[in-house]
Amino acid sequence: MSVRKDRRLRRLSRVLIANRGEIAVRIARTLREMGSTSIAVYSEADADAVHVTMADEAVLIGPTAPAASYLNIPALIAAARATKADAIHPGYGFLSESATFARAVQKAGLTWIGPTPETQELLGNKLAARRAVADAGVPIVPGLLVAVDATRPGDATEVGYPAMLKAAAGGGGRGMRRVEDARQLAAALFVNGRPGDRRRNPGAERDQRVIGRRMEERRVELPVTLPAFFRRQRVPAH
Repeated sequence: MSVRKDRRLRRLSRVLIANRGEIAVRIARTLREMGSTSIAVYSEADADAVHVTMADEAVLIGPTAPAASYLNIPALIAAARATKADAIHPGYGFLSESATFARAVQKAGLTWIGPTPETQELLGNKLAARRAVADAGVPIVPGLLVAVDATRPGDATEVGYPAMLKAAAGGGGRGMRRVEDARQLAAALFVNGRPGDRRRNPGAERDQRVIGRRMEERRVELPVTLPAFFRRQRVPAH
């Protein structure tokens, strides 16, 4: 479906892109095809970046450090209000998976282009996400639906070996560990729970719970997006 030909997508006239780089360029290009105004944000270090020149408008949101600019929720909301944007697109990375940011956008009376805060919170925890998908009748890779810890390594017996451990709230593959048997599982769980080993196992910083699953199947990741915008407009979300 061409966004250029589908006028139903033109309800959002001014969209602030809360990101930078390649994804911001792609969003700006799509907004141009839709006939919508793209508004870029940039830090002091990115004043001459491609995404800034690609957008119809641009606004400075803070100094070079991402924490003071691209991760600064008040600054992003203020930029959207100052430029009279009616929606915010988070891109990927930075605040794109922040339910807090999504709620702040909605509270400001702006349209959040992305999964609802509730969906983000649900999918942000792999155990909760697996349970929700299983309850919906969708096949999942064999594995546990409850957390395992060093005191109950036997819980993983039903999964079988080799198995993969993942931090329930980890991301980007952080904290993943392959185990061949119960002894390796117990050792890996022990490492996961030791504060001194968080440098070796970054996933433990966010959540010490882990899940196991078989290694026989290939891993395929699918984006799940259910924005209210698509439901209201009856436009296929794919």
